[in-house]
Amino acid sequence: MILHPETARKTADLLLQINAIKLNPGNPFLWASGWKSPIYCDNRIMLSHVAVRTYVAEQMAQQIKNTYPNAQVIAGVATGAIGVGILVAQILSLPFVYVRPEPKSHGRKNQIEGSLEPGSSVVVIEDLISTGKSSLLAVDALKASGAEVLGMIAIFTYGFEHAQQAFDAQKVTLNTLSDYAHLIESALAQGVVDHNAHQTLLDWRKNPAQWGQ
Repeated sequence: MILHPETARKTADLLLQINAIKLNPGNPFLWASGWKSPIYCDNRIMLSHVAVRTYVAEQMAQQIKNTYPNAQVIAGVATGAIGVGILVAQILSLPFVYVRPEPKSHGRKNQIEGSLEPGSSVVVIEDLISTGKSSLLAVDALKASGAEVLGMIAIFTYGFEHAQQAFDAQKVTLNTLSDYAHLIESALAQGVVDHNAHQTLLDWRKNPAQWGQ
């Protein structure tokens, strides 16, 4: 995983400032997976904040210029990465498509929306990486359509080991603007959490599936 420390810190600071990431160790959130978690991330909130969305999109676009200069198409993973994906594609003056979790059950039954020529070199945009399952399903759909997936850039990752293993197994390079370690350090520095809550956040990250049981 490619991560730039200065960008990681600033991105974490901004997401905390706009409450896109909520930390509540004393009253955990329940994830769809059934996990109890002291953290909840909704990066779509940044779309309502001009300065934050501009910074995130520009940082993603710069990473693509540096890492994937031959990219021909930007693909967003529905629904969370559609908005930021369009912003990135606009900055780079590249076509944009988005990938549904599964094909539609009606109409043309598309899974990929937009014009994507076979053989196109694609960079995938994602808002959040947890298990990585939905993100890699989007990669599978793009490859099945004949695209060459160069890599993926996400706003934030929890950094779970099994997610990284899944990306490695499919030989997909993951780049992120920020991650869990930078987030909780920013939260402590900003006074969003105290030292006890910070320790709780560290403990959760060690074994999230069993935490709170």
